[in-house]
Amino acid sequence: MESLHRCSVKPRLRFFAAGTLGLLRFPDVFTRLHALTKADNLGLGLIVLGLLPQVGEAGLAIKMLIVWGLALAAAACAAHIVARAALDARIKPWRRE
Repeated sequence: MESLHRCSVKPRLRFFAAGTLGLLRFPDVFTRLHALTKADNLGLGLIVLGLLPQVGEAGLAIKMLIVWGLALAAAACAAHIVARAALDARIKPWRRE
């Protein structure tokens, strides 16, 4: 059980770091949103999956999964709102020249 915890919770730092790096390095708002939401959602999922075996109660495990699902939905809605605002402000997506 400890190895499952270590294998899924430790790599979360790589995903959070990748999302932060994407936020800083990508050229426009749309690619930054993509990098940030994907990496953060996967990082949070790994945290939840790593902590599930250590939870003693089924009710608490279900609550953790519900929180993860709500975070996924909130990230998708927030990314959509920001992308729609960027499109309304006539910010064009980046194209390779």
